[in-house]
Amino acid sequence: MIQKIDHIGIAVQSLEEALPFYTNVLKLRLLGVEEVASQQVKVAFLELGESKLELLEPLSKESPIAMFIQKRGEGIHHVALGVKSIADRIQEMEQNGIQMIDSSPRIGAAGASIAFMHPKSAHGVLYELCEKKGVETHG
Repeated sequence: MIQKIDHIGIAVQSLEEALPFYTNVLKLRLLGVEEVASQQVKVAFLELGESKLELLEPLSKESPIAMFIQKRGEGIHHVALGVKSIADRIQEMEQNGIQMIDSSPRIGAAGASIAFMHPKSAHGVLYELCEKKGVETHG
C-alpha cells in the first residue's frame, strides 16, 4: 500500500531565507522551485536520498501554509506517503474510518495526484497520499 516516504513538507516564511540552510549547510541538492497557484504556495524540492524535503512558502496571507505558520510557526507541516492507485487508497482510508480532507485526488506540485488525511484521524499528523505517474521529476 505505502511505498515510501515521498517527501516531508516544511512550512517556511521565505524560501530565499530558508534555502541557504538546506543547500549550503546541509549540502542538499535543490531539485527545483515552482508555484502551485491552486494551493497559494511556492515550493522548493531538495533531494534527500530516496525521499525529498519540500519547503513551502505561502503566496498570500490566506494560504493554508500562511495560516499554519501563524498558528504554529515554521516547521514540519506534513509527511507525504508515496502510493499507487491513490483513488483506491482514499477509498481504503475512508472504509477504515479515516477522515479525509480530500475525498478525491487533486493535483499538487510536479503534477502529482495528492490527497490529505485529516490529522484528527492520524494521531495529530497531517499525512498526504501522493501518486506520481510517468517519469518522476522532483515533487
